[in-house]
Amino acid sequence: MSRDFDSIGWQADSTAGAIAAGGAGAVDAGMQILEAGGNAADAAAATIFALQVTDHISCCIGGEVPLLIFDAGKKHVKSLSGMGRAPLAPEAIDWYMANGIPGPGDMKMAPVPSVVDLCITTMQRYGTLSLEQIVDPTLAILDAGTREWEPKLARTLRRMVEEEGLTDGTREEKLQAACDRFYGRNARCSDIAEELEAEFIRHGSFLRMADLQAHRTRIEDPATVEYRGYTVCKCDTWTQGPALLQALRLVEGFDVESLGHLSADYVHLAVEALKLAFADRDTWYGDPEFVEVPLDKLLSDDYTELRRPLIDMAVASPEARPGDPYAMQAVKTDGVFRPGGPGTTTCVVADRWGNVVAATPSANVDKTRMDGGEAGVTYGNRLRSLNTTPGHPNCIEAGKRPRITLTPTLVLRDDKPAFAISVAGGDRQDQTSLHMLLSTIDYGLSPVEAVRVPRFSSFHHQNSFDPSPQRDTTFHEAGALEINDTVPESVRDELERRGHPLQVKDRPISNPVMLRIAGDSIQAAGDPAAGRHAAGL
Repeated sequence: MSRDFDSIGWQADSTAGAIAAGGAGAVDAGMQILEAGGNAADAAAATIFALQVTDHISCCIGGEVPLLIFDAGKKHVKSLSGMGRAPLAPEAIDWYMANGIPGPGDMKMAPVPSVVDLCITTMQRYGTLSLEQIVDPTLAILDAGTREWEPKLARTLRRMVEEEGLTDGTREEKLQAACDRFYGRNARCSDIAEELEAEFIRHGSFLRMADLQAHRTRIEDPATVEYRGYTVCKCDTWTQGPALLQALRLVEGFDVESLGHLSADYVHLAVEALKLAFADRDTWYGDPEFVEVPLDKLLSDDYTELRRPLIDMAVASPEARPGDPYAMQAVKTDGVFRPGGPGTTTCVVADRWGNVVAATPSANVDKTRMDGGEAGVTYGNRLRSLNTTPGHPNCIEAGKRPRITLTPTLVLRDDKPAFAISVAGGDRQDQTSLHMLLSTIDYGLSPVEAVRVPRFSSFHHQNSFDPSPQRDTTFHEAGALEINDTVPESVRDELERRGHPLQVKDRPISNPVMLRIAGDSIQAAGDPAAGRHAAGL
């Protein structure tokens, strides 16, 4: 390729558009679209397509992408559910309930591939360019590649572009035709979907053509809270995102600034708030299409004020303590117990017109399933984020979305975008997002500073990739607190004195990127130690 990826660093300042993501090639793909006059939606789609190649273990066509977008024209935020679903066949659900959701190496853990529909829906509703323009940078990367599956994926993308060109009608209709060829909804040709189904069958998956045909990207209102004059937006409870909102509500009652950034008090407060938020996440969250989630109550003033006194600033809690928002109880009756003791990428985009996108693409591609079949489409493992606990909000059901860890963040100030955050790191994602928001809002750090500050992460929650019906067993490292070795030793000693068992790390804890928009100025940054990149026009 003629493009110089080495010129793409980890921070950028611009007045005309900027991107931060995992993989210099993906950032470059999005930048080509911005340079060609595309908007943030177009550039985000191009970046996500390219991430399938440049950050393949963490992202693939068969993976998933929750996305938040601020539409500058309509002046609102929408959430797009780029999340595949469980198989529709009742016998599949019976099998999972009887045998459990399998682990790596078994394609039964893969949901319906959702990335293509997410990207095309985003382009239809918010973009301006054609699919041919959007995937051209990705095709250039694929054509220069050497991995066995890359020519197959290039052929798949070119067939979708072909379908776009063969279709009469509006830009949106052409895009839909290309999408329908992938998902088996195209009356003229559904060859890609047929190849996908053959791959499902070959590897013992329950997914079939009917699952592909039924898949649609939902466009939803985000969950929001106000924090110190900012509006923080997250995807709904099919993600863990509202846990960040619950944690923000809890810490809002403390004078965070007076604690001192990265002091023992600061880390302790953040961790204890997250423990409470995750206990509610693990108890109440699930796909709101299938279960009633009392989110308004979980985020309410009354419930927050009941829960906040559970934070003891002197002692780390060793228990899981979900509350009861229905009964308005600080701790759920029979809910307290003392528990025993892979990959995602990132994408944030802002354009010159004020549109902003935060997306968190992922897949956790199984290394034993890297060939991608005839379509070159590899798969993720997100059905493992469901469980088989009868009656639980996140129990597997036909066509249900798993409650995933992927959780982009958009923040508004005076109804205008202020920050966009995307973090890779499983259950760590919203923990890092909380730290970054407190660092910027309460302590005034810039994105360049916020993506590089020492980080920490609690393991005091259910593992979101363990579908076991036994709740206590999913706390693999209950109480443990992961913390960077650059946090002062005196702080670490005090945290241990308060009861936090520490795991000191000399490597990045999670992989963040961030945008800040202030007037006409856009600053983008991604942690260089975590392999994140950024560029601006």
